[in-house]
Order: sequence, then C-alpha cells, then structure tokens
Amino acid sequence: MGQSRKDERKEQILNAALLVLVEKGYESSRVDDIVEKAGLSKGAIYWYYKSKKEIYLDLVNFWVFKYSVVLNHIVEEDAPPAQQLQDLFQYFIDQYETDPEPFKVLAEFWSMVGKDKDFKEKLQKVYSNFQQLIETIIESGSKRGDFKKVNIKITALSIMVNIESIIWFTLFDANGVTAREYIETIKEFILAGIIKKSS
Repeated sequence: MGQSRKDERKEQILNAALLVLVEKGYESSRVDDIVEKAGLSKGAIYWYYKSKKEIYLDLVNFWVFKYSVVLNHIVEEDAPPAQQLQDLFQYFIDQYETDPEPFKVLAEFWSMVGKDKDFKEKLQKVYSNFQQLIETIIESGSKRGDFKKVNIKITALSIMVNIESIIWFTLFDANGVTAREYIETIKEFILAGIIKKSS
C-alpha cells in the first residue's frame, strides 16, 4: 500500500473517531464504534493503531495540523499585526460556523487532561504553540509601534482564552447571543485595548 493510500486510510479512521467522540465521548466510546463509523474492519483499524487512546491522541495531531496550516499562513502574511489578529478571530468564527464538531471534540479532550498525563502533555504542547503564534503577532505589532506596550504573554493568553470560549457555544445555550456576535465584540475590545492611537 502506497503512502498516499495509508494517509487516506488514517484520515478515514480519524474522521470516524471525531464523529464517535462527539456522539459518545471518550469514556463511552469503543474501537468497535470507530470501526462501524469508518466502514473498515477491526483488523484495518488495529493495523494503524494499537488502542482507542492511541487513535484519540493522534486525533489531536490531526485536528492541529488541519488548522495550523492556515494559522501559520496568517502569521507569515505581510498584513499589519492588527489585521493578522482580526484574521485569526475571523478564521475561528468561520470554522465554527462551517463545522462546529472539532470544537465539541476539543471540549472532550479538555475533560481528559485531568485524567490522563498523555493527553495533558499533548494539549499543553498544542496550546503552547498556539500561544507562541499569537505572541509573535503581538511582538511584531509592538516593534512596529502599532501596539501599546503590553505584557505579551498575558495579552496572548487573553486572546487565546476568548477564542477558546467558542467551545462553550457548542455546549450551552448562549441566550440569544451568537458565537459570531460574541467573538466580534471581544475582538473589538481587545484591539481597542492594544492598538496605539495615532496622535
């Protein structure tokens, strides 16, 4: 089997695992559920993964890779840092409205962090990388003189936490507030707080 075929098969398994995780959660799901959803044999699943846990840990990688290509592009583009931050918020809200399932999965991953050190280490690495990406934008804006002098780490964390809050829109009734309205309002608050006003 060629590498491209192997990659396709793994993607098939991980897409199925994502759906199962949304429907049943980590604790209640079984490899058999993934087998059924993927339309593959159990042997085919175990050819790639030794356990349910291994599948879901790789699902974190799959989820991150899916989004990191665009996120890295946002940081690398020539747009001013303020625009890059706006693009970052816009990307996540567009993704949420197009496909909220990965955000539901992320909530399930968070529930595993307190129970399993492998999930904790995996998620910690993911969020450290995301925080670093945001810090790069803020640092660039500070050096250009576009942003006020702010604590870069705390500002990056604040942005990250507010983007993360989209997850709650997949779990709870927001009483008439849409995820887009929330994120756009928060985005304006954050940008107003860090952009240096021209004299």
